[in-house]
Amino acid sequence: MDEDLLKQIRKLSQQYAYTSIQMHEAVARKAGLSGTDHKYLGFLMEKGQMTAGELSTLTGLTTGAVTGLIDRFEKKNLVKRQFAEDDRRKVFIVPNTPTIMALLVPLYKEFRSKSEKLIASFSDEEAKIIEAYFLKAIDIMNETTNQLNNK
Repeated sequence: MDEDLLKQIRKLSQQYAYTSIQMHEAVARKAGLSGTDHKYLGFLMEKGQMTAGELSTLTGLTTGAVTGLIDRFEKKNLVKRQFAEDDRRKVFIVPNTPTIMALLVPLYKEFRSKSEKLIASFSDEEAKIIEAYFLKAIDIMNETTNQLNNK
């Protein structure tokens, strides 16, 4: 690949990441959340219920910080704590999906519509290339994250 093209794609990838952060921060503020709380809420939505320890491992936050996060979410009725039936010491953090969706879906409506139109403008072959890029880029980021967390 041409070195200039590689540099341009790398630069665009960084710009995409920065712009994504800015957009998600704006959405979070409109939703009454901090940007990081918004993203951690996304983890809960994607992964489903989990323990505070699992959320701590996933986010890299201390258990104390996770407790504060859960408290903030609980005050907004975005999650609830649920004791495990077989072990009352174990507490699951359960996302309140209807409340979360009611809060966030309107804030993403226009973005989602425009994004779907953009994706639909590509041929199936082009869309497969974009999909392959994202899948491989996600793998690389996960690998890097795991390496950094284990050092």
